[in-house]
Amino acid sequence: MRFLAAGSRALLVELDTLQEVIGVHEDLRRDRPAGCIDLVPAARTLLISFDPDRTTREALADDLSSRTVAVHRPPQPRVVEIPVVYDGTDLAEVARLSGLSVGEVVRRHSAARYTVAFCGFAPGFAYLAGLDPALHLPRRPVPRTRVEPGSVAVADQFTSVYPRASPGGWHVLGRTSAELWSIERQPPSLLTPGTHVRFVQVTS
Repeated sequence: MRFLAAGSRALLVELDTLQEVIGVHEDLRRDRPAGCIDLVPAARTLLISFDPDRTTREALADDLSSRTVAVHRPPQPRVVEIPVVYDGTDLAEVARLSGLSVGEVVRRHSAARYTVAFCGFAPGFAYLAGLDPALHLPRRPVPRTRVEPGSVAVADQFTSVYPRASPGGWHVLGRTSAELWSIERQPPSLLTPGTHVRFVQVTS
């Protein structure tokens, strides 16, 4: 665990693995240090913004150093189920690259239980950890200029859902009608860091 200054009101915590980030983030969400304003996880870092009138960067670092944070999940996590029609453009190619049948790709993707590790790229785009290792694939060599909203896709160690039409280089396995981002909702993003996700296969 390494601590870096990020301006005058934030502490950047560097960790070794994505699972450590998830564990530390979950621990701090349940037991937030005094003066902590916001937590922003990423793949290997956690940004902690704080109120300098209530705490200091050094105090936050000491607090984190004194914790023993296990990689764990809360006993009653928020779980979001996302229905998926597995008819994606890249489904057959993912099966070929992974050495699996199309049916086995679908089974493994829908059988896994995911955790939102962090969000980025576009509003509502959540990077979900927990993808079966057999489906870990590099991004497409040539990104598409347009990926349809609701596309369920995989790349590297993550899976995600495109919340809006955009360019993208992930492998598309299927599609969902779930609304990932809405300014009429609070919070606007359906999938926030720490949320657990299940993909449920449907036919339409």
